[in-house]
Amino acid sequence: MNININYEDPSFQDATYEQVIERVCQEAALVYGLGPTAEISILLCDNEYIHQLNNQYRHIDRPTDVLSFALNEGEEDGYDGPDTALLGDIIISLEKVREQADEFGHSYERELAYLTIHGMLHILGYDHMTDEDKAEMRKEEEFILHRLGYVRQGEEL
Repeated sequence: MNININYEDPSFQDATYEQVIERVCQEAALVYGLGPTAEISILLCDNEYIHQLNNQYRHIDRPTDVLSFALNEGEEDGYDGPDTALLGDIIISLEKVREQADEFGHSYERELAYLTIHGMLHILGYDHMTDEDKAEMRKEEEFILHRLGYVRQGEEL
């Protein structure tokens, strides 16, 4: 899987962010059978930038933690197999990563990993509009996070 990581502001660039994102995306590619030509683009930004996108595309006038834009959105089966090239875009607010890591009492890396897999699952067609869908998505998120050792403080592998 090809992972393109970009920064809304070049000063945000950090090798640790890239390592976490790469690990999560590669694990998702392995688990969900994404082929070597699958490609995802990730943009890391601040709250102001994601707020603008959230307002523009979702008509929600506040910053959010992660946005996903699947290129196959609306297609019945979601991911179209190993021949698919570009899957879509994920935008993550690094400010929200910090805020939520502090709020939930776990590491910055764990929160970044969580938001990355959350965004990837949206790209792959998962959603959380109903309680059943939310439970299924949460199970998938935790499955990937545990495989990589990104557990909450006090949790065991």
